[in-house]
Amino acid sequence: MSISATHLSPVSTASSVVCWDDLVAEVAAVLSPATKVRREEPLGPKTTMRVGGAARVYAEPASEADFAILWRAARRRGISVLMLGRGSNLIVPEDGVDGLVVSLANERWAAFEPRCDGKVWVGAGLRLKNLCGLATKAGLVGFEFLEGIPGNVGGALRMNAGAMGGWMFDIVEEVRLMTPDGEVRTLPKAEMHVAYRHCEELHHAVALGALLRPAASADADAIARQIDVYRKKRQESQPREPSAGCIFKNPPGASAGRLIDESGLKGTRVGDAEVSPVHANFIVNRGAARSDDVLELIRRVRAHVKLAKGIDLEPEAILYGKNWPDVL
Repeated sequence: MSISATHLSPVSTASSVVCWDDLVAEVAAVLSPATKVRREEPLGPKTTMRVGGAARVYAEPASEADFAILWRAARRRGISVLMLGRGSNLIVPEDGVDGLVVSLANERWAAFEPRCDGKVWVGAGLRLKNLCGLATKAGLVGFEFLEGIPGNVGGALRMNAGAMGGWMFDIVEEVRLMTPDGEVRTLPKAEMHVAYRHCEELHHAVALGALLRPAASADADAIARQIDVYRKKRQESQPREPSAGCIFKNPPGASAGRLIDESGLKGTRVGDAEVSPVHANFIVNRGAARSDDVLELIRRVRAHVKLAKGIDLEPEAILYGKNWPDVL
């Protein structure tokens, strides 16, 4: 997620136009009118990096039932299903994605429902920025660290998103999810296997929503002041241009950004893709970058750091619909 992508079923070997049109025709006959399904939907504008091609089929389900219909139909045809959240940690290839891309963009997935016991139910499509704003208005403490992460709840759950010393699963009570066969289940946090930037149960399943537990209650103005502190810190340390967030994972005991900076790579460009002068672990789009420019710059950065530092940097950003070893 989303914080934004999940690759959920085997890559299709039947990538002809007939295959994709047949899938659309099959699901269109049974989906509700509120669910959107489109062919060759451009994906670049739906990501924070603003690069890449189109999805062969793109869908925005309006209900759990419609989501299950889409997933089952794709599986029967051997077609990959990929989730798209806010597109904040992924790079879409230039030739797009041979699969069914599903986005929980329908307002049905953006629920924010405080409970009488002080907990709050949130939909997987709710933007993290909106979650923080709504929690602030409700006087709920504990969500402030998520304010500056450009993702949604579903992506944050899958990646166990973190910032400012906090992690998504620090505030999770339970998660409602859908499995590849369309089964809906609810799992308590205690039964889930969560690690750094990873939730095992959401590697093949998709989060539909979660029950969250605030740390405490407080005055809305006090919460807002803490959010402002985090926002200022983020603005001072991260670039404002379009990007996919941190490109590389931090090696054990080291900082990827520091290694890139010490290798003299800040400001290095391929086309309009640039290693940010503000934070070296960000590659930014200066306006007209292409996905191929970003990938070539990633290859160059890895090669220079390996030569200068003897360390192989591993990507943290997701290459959407493809595997990094195939392009590095």
